[in-house]
Amino acid sequence: MKIANAVAGALVAMLLAPPVSRADAVTDWNEIMLTTFGSQTPPVNPFAAGRFAAITQLAVFEAVNTIEGDYKPYLSTLTAIAGASPEAAAVAAAHDVLVHYFPANTAQLDAARDASLAAILDGPAKEDGVAVGAAAAAALIDLRSSDGSSPARFHVPASSDPGVWQLTPGCPAAGGILFHWQDVTPFGVQTSDQFRSPPPPPLTSARYAADFNEVKAVGGQNSTRRPQGRADVAQFYNLVLAVGVWNPAARQIAIARGSSLATNARTFALLNMAISDALVTVMETKYHRPVWRPETAIRAGDSDGNRWTSGDPAFVPFIVAPCFPSYGSAHASASYAGRAVLEKIYGAGTHFIELSTPALPNVALQYTRLEQITDDIDDARVYGGIHFRFDQEAGACQGTQVGKYIAAHHLRRPHRHTREDRWDREAIAWLHTVRSWLTRWDVWTNDRGGFGRHRRSSCG
Repeated sequence: MKIANAVAGALVAMLLAPPVSRADAVTDWNEIMLTTFGSQTPPVNPFAAGRFAAITQLAVFEAVNTIEGDYKPYLSTLTAIAGASPEAAAVAAAHDVLVHYFPANTAQLDAARDASLAAILDGPAKEDGVAVGAAAAAALIDLRSSDGSSPARFHVPASSDPGVWQLTPGCPAAGGILFHWQDVTPFGVQTSDQFRSPPPPPLTSARYAADFNEVKAVGGQNSTRRPQGRADVAQFYNLVLAVGVWNPAARQIAIARGSSLATNARTFALLNMAISDALVTVMETKYHRPVWRPETAIRAGDSDGNRWTSGDPAFVPFIVAPCFPSYGSAHASASYAGRAVLEKIYGAGTHFIELSTPALPNVALQYTRLEQITDDIDDARVYGGIHFRFDQEAGACQGTQVGKYIAAHHLRRPHRHTREDRWDREAIAWLHTVRSWLTRWDVWTNDRGGFGRHRRSSCG
């Protein structure tokens, strides 16, 4: 049945697809953006990468959309001369943002820009497009110049009570990192606490014990209960974070479908807005509810007051935990936000996506549904020993709501009239928040036993 469905889907795709599927200026420069991020020493942290990606892709969208006019603008401050080249605009916008933030890569980025522009016919259209792209880049850079992403601030735990996050071996002496990220101005959601996660399960609950015992069993450095496939995804998604997962996935789908330049510009802007805002949102939750990491919890398991847990003072996670609280999972929040946007645009149906990284040359992950990616990410953090399953579920619910909100409220077609258009924006946000709390109340009060990734409930 699965084979027959796949064949039928492939035939339909062949009939509907354009004669040739190819990249365009938007997808090309999305790849160049990721290459630029990957070339940095030290590496760009995933939170900063989310911010840089959102700025870059919004600049590209604003440049293309100022010329094409297919969607409501993000800024509403730019104009374009009739006939300007949207391809040239996309190239110039991405180039100028990346050069601004990564000046050491100017030579490589200039060469890439020149190669991209060489494929566009010389003349006023090209020149006007470049001017629009430069203006879009400058506007986005200026907009984000004082957005709270610097200076860095750190957090030192004020309590050593059971359940409260403590510094882990990978932490700097200054304390928990990215404490300031909760104050970064979001790109699309209203505030960083708009989709704050509800409290985690109590330390004395059966649910907490089930998730504690799961990560204790499969997440240790020398666990014999971690299959090689789960070890592979734990290592892969420790190296490849949300921006590096969902941009290649979207690019592969867009190229296979032959999506238009304007559609691609919008897709990548929404995708990276959602990822960045989910990372801001999850850091607000993390430091508002500073829950200990599994390695701290397991080592102190005899003192947590739960009759179903026992400690292991020698426990070491399979991968190194990031230096900030555990609840909820940042990778989950960002990834489910990205997935929500892409499912809104492309649907949840059959795709072909392959993810790889030179750092793990023998691992190539293939997927046909976006849900499969988030399932692997959830497992990766549990089998990696750095998150409880309830961390993943909280991040999943939070990220899904961020992604849906971004897709529903931004960069829409001007002629589209929905209930959200007629209702007051603040009222809609309030209703979404109430619904999320009611849904999560049901999730957290249903104290289920056992462990595994299939226990997650729908979170709206």
